[in-house]
Amino acid sequence: MEPKDKIDTTVPHSARVWNFLLGGTDNFPVDRRAGEQVIAGFRGMVDMAQRSRQMLRRVVRYLAGEMGIEQFLDIGTGLPTVDNTHEVAQRLVPRARIVYVDNDPLVLTHAKTLLTSTPEGVTDYIEADVRDPDAVLAEAARTLDLDKPVGLMLMGILGLVGDFDEARSIVARLMAALPSGSYLALYDGTDRDPAYTRAISAYNAGSGGVAYHPRRQELIARYFDGLDLVDPGVVPVTEWRPDPGYEDVPEVSCSGGVARKP
Repeated sequence: MEPKDKIDTTVPHSARVWNFLLGGTDNFPVDRRAGEQVIAGFRGMVDMAQRSRQMLRRVVRYLAGEMGIEQFLDIGTGLPTVDNTHEVAQRLVPRARIVYVDNDPLVLTHAKTLLTSTPEGVTDYIEADVRDPDAVLAEAARTLDLDKPVGLMLMGILGLVGDFDEARSIVARLMAALPSGSYLALYDGTDRDPAYTRAISAYNAGSGGVAYHPRRQELIARYFDGLDLVDPGVVPVTEWRPDPGYEDVPEVSCSGGVARKP
């Protein structure tokens, strides 16, 4: 079966809704309706999506440009937009190797866009689910050398795992397979803004898609247990090493951080 034949256009998918919020066109009416529903309940949703994406760029610049990370495992990558992980990383480290992971067949149909790479580097794509970390790691090992440091990216994906203990277990199992010197980078929606949590609750109740679960920032920080947090720690995405000129941007209901495996 071709990937396009497996796409279910009757229910929204998080990757396509996020693509809509970022101004992309790789989505269907059901995704746009779901996104518009969230925006109607929370006008700051588009800004939050954009600010989160900006943190991803800064994280990859930090890991590749400052810490010398040459391998990235980006789980829940979503649909290609601007400055995907491999583009940012390979501008700084042309030989960087990137593996993307997602479970939306539409992402697979766009794999050729994702799979562009510098001649020196490699970009690959795996169709898999974050809830099966063993399968993710087995497939990723075909492209990445898991005996060398890896930047593990879990951007906005763990909120789709309803049980917090399961989400923590997924992170722990993934990081356990990576060597010392690897990094965990993640962000997720928080419950600090009542308007945001109400909008997400309405989305969960009415969309028919996979529910999203904003969590307290203190719980998001628990994903980094046992790792060495990079300054400034777990903070709203707007406060994680902002670019010059963006230091005073209002915080959004999405927090994250970066940490090194000792």
